[in-house]
Amino acid sequence: MEHIEQMAKKRFEVRSCKPCEFCKELDPQFPERHPLDQMVGASRRSTASAHLTEDGYVQHRILELGQLASGRPRNAA
Repeated sequence: MEHIEQMAKKRFEVRSCKPCEFCKELDPQFPERHPLDQMVGASRRSTASAHLTEDGYVQHRILELGQLASGRPRNAA
């Protein structure tokens, strides 16, 4: 892992994690996602930046943008 930048490396140093409640509630494809893409750090809220992977982050942001476009109130950051 020497080739990974320190900040990216730190992103994977998570002691515990949990499924993202925001994504779980709004994404019908959530169960089919890769397990790591479903997870956020356990000590953090269910936000896009709390996701452990870039794909999880992007999928979370797409859900947020979909909510904004549909005019629904926003639950997460």
